Amino acid sequence: MPSTLRSRLAATPLWDFALALYGRPGVEAACLHLQDDAGVDVAELLWRCWLYHHGLATGEAPEAVSRWQAEVTAPLRRLRRALKDEARHREGAAALRERLKASELDAEREALLRLEEHSLAGHALRPLSRPTPELQAALPLRPQLQKKSHLFALRTLESQLDPS
Repeated sequence: MPSTLRSRLAATPLWDFALALYGRPGVEAACLHLQDDAGVDVAELLWRCWLYHHGLATGEAPEAVSRWQAEVTAPLRRLRRALKDEARHREGAAALRERLKASELDAEREALLRLEEHSLAGHALRPLSRPTPELQAALPLRPQLQKKSHLFALRTLESQLDPS
């Protein structure tokens, strides 16, 4: 990877980019819809948005990160969600749910750090073709991302990005 590109990526850490993007109008709802309705991994989606922002795309996420998300992050999310109703009525369950929420966020951050390291090492990155493509072009689309609501969610994300 050219040093200028590596410097550009390093100047915008993935975690910082993800937090800023996630806080923009409509992004959280779009990400959660894609996660819950289409099984999209939000950390991977935010990683791909970061790359897209820099005019890059990549192939599949590293297996180790996918495994981390499946074995660590997803179980924490399931436990947190399972406690939602009980947490409304029981203080102990609410406190546990908050700790699970913090742990889930830590797990997501770890996944993003691993994805950033993978990218900075230059693994399987390619420039996006010009003229600037839609975000869909930067994502390995799966059949489940063809619903109108999924395409709308992707457009919402795309509207908040500015590829270099």
